[in-house]
Amino acid sequence: MGDRWHVEVDRSVCIGSGMCVNTAPDGFTLDSARQSHPTRPETDAAEKVLEAAESCPVEAITITLLGSGEVVFPPED
Repeated sequence: MGDRWHVEVDRSVCIGSGMCVNTAPDGFTLDSARQSHPTRPETDAAEKVLEAAESCPVEAITITLLGSGEVVFPPED
């Protein structure tokens, strides 16, 4: 069984660039205020979702492992 992730968007940071939706259209949507939302906050680990988080120009997307809470993205400095 693969990893499961919790995906969260900090809407106070999100600028609505839409990069996440363009990269992972099944993983994110934009609301009428152009704020990003994960389509499934708890999801199987997926390369496209990670790519979307990496493409966010303001790092508004956080991915953690379900259960342990270990940070997958953004990398801890």
